[in-house]
Amino acid sequence: MAKKARVYVTLKRGVLDPQGSAVNRALHAMGYGEVSDVRLGKFIEVALDEKLPEAEARKRLEEMCRKLLANTVIEDFRIEL
Repeated sequence: MAKKARVYVTLKRGVLDPQGSAVNRALHAMGYGEVSDVRLGKFIEVALDEKLPEAEARKRLEEMCRKLLANTVIEDFRIEL
């Protein structure tokens, strides 16, 4: 059985999110005026070897995020094991 990790990648707060803005406008046009902001991101599920210790798994996932899964110049990431 594999160990599951969830990685959430989102744009940093100061970075413009044109997709989020488009979704926000569309929701308003559909009558959902209570929506004040929309930010889009990525959800990535990673299956890891269950024998990998949690501290090592977190370290490896952080490396994966910095090297491939997230553009750390404009994106933040959060890992859940």
